[in-house]
Amino acid sequence: MKTNSVNILGINFINKSFLDVAEILDRYIQGNHKSFIVTANPEIVMYAKDHPDYKEIIQSADMVVPDGVGIILASKILKNPIRERVTGYDLTIRLLEEANKKRWSIYLLGGREETNHKAVDNIKSQFPQVHIAGSHHGFFDWEENTITTEIKEVRPDIIFVALGFPKQEQWITQNLDQFSKGLFMGVGGSIDVLAGEVQRAPRIWQEMNLEWFYRLITQPSRWRRMLAIPRFLIQIFKVKLHK
Repeated sequence: MKTNSVNILGINFINKSFLDVAEILDRYIQGNHKSFIVTANPEIVMYAKDHPDYKEIIQSADMVVPDGVGIILASKILKNPIRERVTGYDLTIRLLEEANKKRWSIYLLGGREETNHKAVDNIKSQFPQVHIAGSHHGFFDWEENTITTEIKEVRPDIIFVALGFPKQEQWITQNLDQFSKGLFMGVGGSIDVLAGEVQRAPRIWQEMNLEWFYRLITQPSRWRRMLAIPRFLIQIFKVKLHK
């Protein structure tokens, strides 16, 4: 999906509302269209800028959604505003809601073994009509595992990959050719929220675009990762000055 996009430091972000994005993904799944979705924030964009191989992976996705207020801010600075933030967690929940209505099947890959089990149990509880086609924790040997074979056999409609970036996107790209169907989406830390191990920021923090600050307060170990945001904005202003 390259149309209706906004380019931020070489990454094309879809410029549609959350509901429009959800409808497109719904069509992908209903039509058995194999697809690769990336939920990208400033940290991912900066990593892609510094790692050309990873940038190529992101650019190969069917859709890159703007997960991060920094992406929205950057689009405004560059005078090409993205309509709406589309977070990976919100998209995950929307897909689970639709899967519950339409009895889609999902596969959950990633997280610690206990976290993965908790997330699966909570999904079963909250979305009882979702078929759990399979699940596996994220600590496995990439070269010697049966995960790809298992996913091929159970043919899930949605595959949530929670390996954290860049691994989740790398794993999807490395294995995508082996599958005939399925919506593959990297969901990172969303699995921790699904498992109930991490609380999402209260709604008011989200509405004030301060979810990143809430996460920093509640998870101070993330401070090094947060340094990507000022670096990202410096790059955006450099682009603006050279336009």
